[in-house]
Amino acid sequence: MKEASIEVMKNTKSVRDIDVKDKRVLIRVDFNVPMGEDFDISDDTRIREALPTINYCTDNHAQSIVLVSHLGRPKGRSAEFSLKHVIKRVERLLGRDVDFAENIENVESLQQGANGNVILLENIRFYEGEEKNSDELSRKLASLCDVYVNDAFGTSHRAHSSTCGIAKYAKERVAGLLLKKEIDSFAKAMANPLKPVLLIVGGSKVSSKLALLYNILDVVDKIIIGGAMSNTFLKALGFDMQKSLVEDNLISEAQKILNHAKEKKVKIYLPVDVVSTDDIKEHRHIKITPAQDVPEGFMAVDMGPATSKLFSEVVRDSQTIIWNGPLGIYEIQAFSRGTFNLAHAVSDTYAFSLIGGGDTADAIDKAGERDNMSFISTGGGASLELLEGKILPACEVLERK
Repeated sequence: MKEASIEVMKNTKSVRDIDVKDKRVLIRVDFNVPMGEDFDISDDTRIREALPTINYCTDNHAQSIVLVSHLGRPKGRSAEFSLKHVIKRVERLLGRDVDFAENIENVESLQQGANGNVILLENIRFYEGEEKNSDELSRKLASLCDVYVNDAFGTSHRAHSSTCGIAKYAKERVAGLLLKKEIDSFAKAMANPLKPVLLIVGGSKVSSKLALLYNILDVVDKIIIGGAMSNTFLKALGFDMQKSLVEDNLISEAQKILNHAKEKKVKIYLPVDVVSTDDIKEHRHIKITPAQDVPEGFMAVDMGPATSKLFSEVVRDSQTIIWNGPLGIYEIQAFSRGTFNLAHAVSDTYAFSLIGGGDTADAIDKAGERDNMSFISTGGGASLELLEGKILPACEVLERK
């Protein structure tokens, strides 16, 4: 385990460690929020999480504050992905007016004679150079500020102009309060955790969690594997999983992980019984059977009641819980019970619980347990990379204490 990587990031300077008075501050925020057809925001958590950093700069008399974010994956400029759709919500949550800049040149004119005003720049992914980490765009962005603040944890695993390139040219480059909180929470769970440490891992693919499983064996004492990815592990044990989603090309990798865990004395828990169905969308039959007895033509879609009980006991005996990935098709009510029961079990403990990944956070929301978790990360891909023991590219370029 690269314990050092999380420690390195923990020493990143934050906006609290510098003086922003009378300085132009550019904050890379993550306003990539989910929207309905009429551009109504269905979840503004990411905007709310950015408020402490913005307010800190305002309260400490920054000359101007430029907010830079992406929204979606636009191909060129497109009204559908304009940040104009979020500005009203930003204003309401900040309790003040926010200027909107269609382009970088606009920002410069809005900064003239600025006195603490907040400016939101149009979607940074409208610029072709953003995802290419173009030098030209990085310089342009850096010219807008004296202080660069990265508060977009959700995109910190990407080396883009607004997350990495800009730091090369900014006079001061520090972490925002959200980014700092994210790193400190992961450090608490991984670098110096209260033991025993439990990893709950789910989702559909083993392939996306391989690096995590190998790396985390040095940190955790036990692992619960659920969701569709547990099917591959059950098949590695010789069970016939019938029509269940299985990554056949990774069965030998699953076996290797089980063997590594045994060598490191990490206990792995897999479903002992499953809920299976003949069809996910139009299910006529739903059965609960032992994991090794999935009926012919059926597929496992959730854990069974015995597994729920077993997993809840494992949760109860843990002091630190890291959870990444739902443990069943929680979006469909008939197959959500396993994930929701586990969410209730985690919320009932006194353990430090760290939740990573958008789907996991959504499942915990739907289970009504958001407020009972110690920390819910705002970034899926970034949190996965931290659990894999990597240093996030956007953190590597910030100043150290």
